[in-house]
Amino acid sequence: MSSKTKLAVLAAVGAAALLAGCETTNMKMGSAGSGNTVATGGAGGATSSGENSQLEKCPSSLGTVSLVENESAGWYTILRNEYRLPPTANLLRLMIQQSNCFIVVERGAAGMRAMSRERELMQSGEMRGGSNFGRGQMVASDYGMSPEIIFSEDNTGGAMAAIGGLLGGGRGRALGAIGGATKTREAAAMLTLVDNRSGVQVGSSQGSASKTDFGGMGSLFGGAAGANLGGYQNTPQGKVIAAAFMDAYNEMVRAVRNYKAQSVQGQGLGGGGRLGVDGGAAPSQTYTPDNAPKAPARRRR
Repeated sequence: MSSKTKLAVLAAVGAAALLAGCETTNMKMGSAGSGNTVATGGAGGATSSGENSQLEKCPSSLGTVSLVENESAGWYTILRNEYRLPPTANLLRLMIQQSNCFIVVERGAAGMRAMSRERELMQSGEMRGGSNFGRGQMVASDYGMSPEIIFSEDNTGGAMAAIGGLLGGGRGRALGAIGGATKTREAAAMLTLVDNRSGVQVGSSQGSASKTDFGGMGSLFGGAAGANLGGYQNTPQGKVIAAAFMDAYNEMVRAVRNYKAQSVQGQGLGGGGRLGVDGGAAPSQTYTPDNAPKAPARRRR
C-alpha cells in the first residue's frame, strides 16, 4: 500500500468516526461518558463479585421481585429467534442481585416446574426423611418487573460507500470498503415495576445504548490495529442490549431509592377518582379487609 493510499485510508477512518458520531471502542450507555457497560461478575446472597462499577446499589433490599417477560411480544421474538439471545430475565437477575435493591424470587415456567417436581417427589415418599419440602415455604413476590426492548440498527456504511464512489480510484475503494463495514447499533430498554398485591405501578424507567462497529478495518490495516477496532463482532446485539438494560435499571434504582407513594387526595386508590362525571357515583374511601371500618356499636334498649 503506497503512502498516499495509507493517508487516504487514515483520512477515511476520521471521516467514518465523524459520521458515526460515537466512539469506536466503548459502549455508550445513556450519557456520552458512560464507557463499557457489559454486565459481568457474580452474586451470592447480598454479596457480589466483579460487578460493573457503574451499577447502582442499595444498602438494603426494598422487597422481593419476579421477572415477567411477555414472550408473545414482537421484541421477544426478535431477541430469541433472530439474535439467538437468552431471555432478558437471565441478564436482569444478575444485575438485580448484584445491586442488592431487590431479592429475586423464581416465577419462570421452568423454575416453577422444577420446584413442583421436588414437592411431588417428597409426596411420593421417594425423598429421604428430613428433606423438609412442604407447604407454606415459598416466598411471595412483592413486585413484578417487566422488560421491553426497542431495536434499531443504523448502517452508516452506505453513506461512506457513496463518498468512496465519488472519489474513485484506490482512495475511493478504500473509503468505500471502510464504509461497507461500519454500523451503528442502538437499543432502548424499558422496565416497569408493579406492586403485585395492589396492581399499582410503582416504578418505570427507560435506558439506551449505542455502539459503532468498524469491523472491516482489520483487512485494510492488518495486525493488532485492525483487531482492536473490531471489538464486538461476536455478539454485538447482546452487548448493546445489556448496556441498555443496565442504563434502564440504574434509572429505576435512582428513582425508587427516593420513593414516595402516590395518593388520591380525600380517598383511597380506586375510590372513584377526582375526575367526576355527570350522574356518576360519589368518590368513596377505599380500604382493605385488614383496615375495614368498624361497624358502630348497637345501643342497648
